[in-house]
Amino acid sequence: MRAVIQRVRAAEVMIDGASVGRIGLGLLVLVGVEVGDGAADADWLAEKIARMRIFADSEGKMNRSVVDIDGELLAVSQFTLQASTQKGNRPGFVRAARPEEAVPLYERFVAELARGAARPVARGVFAADMQVSLVNDGPVTILIDSRRRE
Repeated sequence: MRAVIQRVRAAEVMIDGASVGRIGLGLLVLVGVEVGDGAADADWLAEKIARMRIFADSEGKMNRSVVDIDGELLAVSQFTLQASTQKGNRPGFVRAARPEEAVPLYERFVAELARGAARPVARGVFAADMQVSLVNDGPVTILIDSRRRE
């Protein structure tokens, strides 16, 4: 599984002009499931994100997690994170898991993130045409891949 983690002051997901998920200070997490990912990938990714220290402490150093700052979380499924761009100019998506594999892992990821962070997780709608807006704080944007744990 891959994730793009963005430290935000605010983020919102809209579908057909209606807000389906909104947060203030916290993390916007875009999540893509790859063919062959499993429960261990979802669990590891959720725990890593819940504990990632990317918020400033009193000295301005990134030493605090979203839990430490009592921040909010917004998770949005995004299969395009699995794009292959090696050949040609049109991305290929053969590495992206099909919905029957991806949906349960996305749901598990969200549940584990909520458990690990001890707070609810706002979300987008799987496979919907969403408009995501955010105010990136820093900016801080981090890429993480469960298959590259070293």
